Amino acid sequence: MTRRAAEIRLDALLRTACDVIVERGLANTRTADVAEAAGVSQALVFYHFATKERLLAQAFAYAVEQDLARLDAVVRSTAPPLTKLRRMLRLYTPAGRSTSWSIWIEGWAESLRTPELEKASRRLDLRWRQDLAKVISDGVADGTFECADPAGAAWRINAVMDGLAVQLAVHERVLTRRQLTEWIRLVAARELGLEPAQLD
Repeated sequence: MTRRAAEIRLDALLRTACDVIVERGLANTRTADVAEAAGVSQALVFYHFATKERLLAQAFAYAVEQDLARLDAVVRSTAPPLTKLRRMLRLYTPAGRSTSWSIWIEGWAESLRTPELEKASRRLDLRWRQDLAKVISDGVADGTFECADPAGAAWRINAVMDGLAVQLAVHERVLTRRQLTEWIRLVAARELGLEPAQLD
């Protein structure tokens, strides 16, 4: 198998693993399930990942990296900090029965028992907060935001987003997407010396 063919096969296995995880949950996903769904032998799955734990951690990281690529595009853009913040808040909101949020929630839960997954989850989770803190710091520097503690504000805003997004993703009809959006804007506005309407 050429290096390129191996990379394509690995990418396909990771995509399939993500689909299986969303359907069965991380705790109930077996390497045999991924192999069957991908139409390959279980030996090939082990060739690429060595252990079930490594497969799950890499599938989680693969799924989350898709979210982080969209986040990186916002952070690297030349847009002003307020525009970047608006875009980041929109990116974080679950849409429909969000596959992305299903993977995040599964990852957090299984991280309690799987050290390799906890390490990946922590690293990827921290990137959201670091990027949010950077946007806040840039906004403070140019006078858009008023915030004495950008890192702390990023943690607090992110904690509210996580809590509300989990409720929206897991519990139907507990709150609406509109409520979630309004409450996140309210919290972010209070942290950054803005009016909520500025985050519309």
